[in-house]
Amino acid sequence: MSSLLLPILQAASSAMETQPMPEPPSTLSMLIGLAFLIVMIAAMWKIYTKAGEPGWAVLVPIYNVIVLLRIIGKPWWWLLLCLIPFVGFIIAILMYIGLAKSFGKGVGFGIGLILLSPIFIPILGFGSAQYQGAKG
Repeated sequence: MSSLLLPILQAASSAMETQPMPEPPSTLSMLIGLAFLIVMIAAMWKIYTKAGEPGWAVLVPIYNVIVLLRIIGKPWWWLLLCLIPFVGFIIAILMYIGLAKSFGKGVGFGIGLILLSPIFIPILGFGSAQYQGAKG
């Protein structure tokens, strides 16, 4: 039986040897990515503080979702729904639309938050929008 596997293993081994090593990311692309990350964290931090929540909560995994749910007026157990495949996707959409409504924006802005987050999150965070309370 092992004689049947030997040609397959040799072919896989030779295929791995011929693969070129991928290029590491350039310093410029890493700096651009870091700048993007800093802007997004700062924008979310600002959104949380506008809503009266601690901005540092953005940096804490899982807790940041609980705080976001509090901002939009949804129960904490929605976090558990986020873990279910497909249901989590729908919950994320509802959370973004709820975030837009909590700041006095419409469903269209919520769709913008979903589809163009790198543009709409800084607009919400650094713009003139004021937190109006959970519109649950």
